This record gives sequence, structure tokens and C-alpha cells, in this order.
Amino acid sequence: MIKVNEQTIPYQERITIRNLIDTCKPGADLFIVNGFPVSPDTLLADGDICCLIRRGETPTAEEMESLLMARHTPGVHEVVRKATVGIMGLGGLGTVVAGALARIGLGKLILADFDVVEPSNLNRQHYFISQIGMRKTVALKENLLQVNPYIDIEAVDGRLTEESIPVVFKGVDVLAECFDDPVMKAAALRAVLTNMPAIGYVGASGLAGYGDNNSIRTQKIDHDVYIIGDGTSAAGPGHGLMAPRVGIAAHHQANQILRILLGKD
Repeated sequence: MIKVNEQTIPYQERITIRNLIDTCKPGADLFIVNGFPVSPDTLLADGDICCLIRRGETPTAEEMESLLMARHTPGVHEVVRKATVGIMGLGGLGTVVAGALARIGLGKLILADFDVVEPSNLNRQHYFISQIGMRKTVALKENLLQVNPYIDIEAVDGRLTEESIPVVFKGVDVLAECFDDPVMKAAALRAVLTNMPAIGYVGASGLAGYGDNNSIRTQKIDHDVYIIGDGTSAAGPGHGLMAPRVGIAAHHQANQILRILLGKD
């Protein structure tokens, strides 16, 4: 048997992708087998998982699931698609973390911020000129749904406090701290350690400027509690927050969130 766009069909000797197009997806011009693009003349093997797509057409939810499962393996994808992650702060860190998690097929994101998109944000935050003046929660949700139209997104538009964090993010599997404000970084960590001991937590500290790539590191400070960064590089004159280094830290955060979800630490 082979699976084509989530449908199981009998396997035949010498069958190719080209043999499937007319019956399974007329007009298809992009072919994925076991997670990798192939030509239409590719011979198929018993047990192959195939996805036939027409370029420019949004994949169905089932097709998207099939693609992600083939890329990540079924076991990994099953965990990821059932998970909920909260992101506090939708700036240079938060927008990148959210984008990475949307791309891997996370089940649900809870996004919290009180701010609007400003021109100064565009040097490192994943927004567009056309979104200047929009609420960050609205703009980021719009962008993420262009990446993965099937992710569940809850937007929380308002200022978080140490008291509100356990309420807003009740039930998440992992919480990402992506604030610029050091006062809020400390408040978030206290809120989790005091009131949310069962969840994973990935914060950040020290990522300004353009210092050594490898000084951005992941430090475990408690059970499933991690801080990403070099611990010292604060923003200041001539040492601002810049997309490359902020992006390194953000992807460290996203990968550590995935590791927590998969129980790798």
C-alpha cells in the first residue's frame, strides 16, 4: 500500500508519481515522497507516503499534516501538533520564536503584547512596512497564518504582570519569555517558579550587538527552566539590538522549547 494525499491505495510494481496525477490530484506539479521533493518519473516503493500539490494552491489541513509528518517523523509531529506554547512579548525574539514554532506545525500559540508596530521595530522584528501602526498581536497572527493557516492562535492584547501571567498562560506546555524590559524578565521568571512549576520556561538574557555567535548559549537553571544568551550583552549606544544576533538567540529559544516538548532534557 502507498499513501497519497492521506488516501491509501494499493501498491503496484513499477508505479510512478506520474501514474497517480490524473486520479489523485489533476494538475499537480509539485511532488513530495517521504518528505522530499521528487520528479514525476520517480518509482515508488510499497509503504511510501506521497503528497501531490498544485503550485499556488493552499494545501488542505490533511496535506499540511502529511507534509509535516513526513519531514519530522510521525512520533515527533504527534507531540508537536498537540502542544501549546505561550510567548510573552512579540518583538525581535517573540516574532522569530513564533515563526519557527508555526513552521514546525505547533498545535497552539498564545501570543501576548500591548504594543503597536513602529518603524524602529523593522530592523529585527518580523513585521512589514504595511503593518506599521497595527497591534503587534494582530499583525503577527496575520503573518503566522500565511506560514501555517491551520495553527490555532490566541492573541492577548494588553500588558502582562507578574500576577496575570499564571492566569493568561494557564495550561501551556512551555512559556517563552521574550521581553525587552529586564524588570518584566525578572517578574516572568518569578511568576513561573512560584506559581507555574509544572511548565517549561525558556527566557533570554544578553543578546545585543554583534558579538561572538557562539557566546549565545543555553543555560539550565531549574527543572525545565532555561535562559538563552551570553548573560551580559545589554543594549546601549553603539550596541543595539540587531537582527542577526537576536535571531540566533530566538532560534535557540525555539529549539529549546522543542526539546522540552519532546522530553530531550
